[in-house]
Amino acid sequence: MTGKTVTRADLSDAVYREVGLSRDESGKLVASVFEYISASLVNGTSVKLSSFGSFNLRNKALRIGRNPKTGDEVPITPRRVVVFRASHVLRERMNSNRPDGDSG
Repeated sequence: MTGKTVTRADLSDAVYREVGLSRDESGKLVASVFEYISASLVNGTSVKLSSFGSFNLRNKALRIGRNPKTGDEVPITPRRVVVFRASHVLRERMNSNRPDGDSG
């Protein structure tokens, strides 16, 4: 792994280079896409991006956890979490381009 993290600024810069929008317009476009995805998830709607993957909501029930420092049992409240599942196209691309030279 390279350790590099792709940031919002990196995505905005890629839109600027690839599409030819101004830097300001590129930033606004990326922000708009993230806002739309976020709003959809908040409203309980799954987001599916063809050839990339799906963002789905999962409901987690109340459960009992343990404080690792004290060993005390602590209730973990019910909550919703976002789960990403990569598409088969993305998984195949990731596994065919492994940096260690191993293709499987």
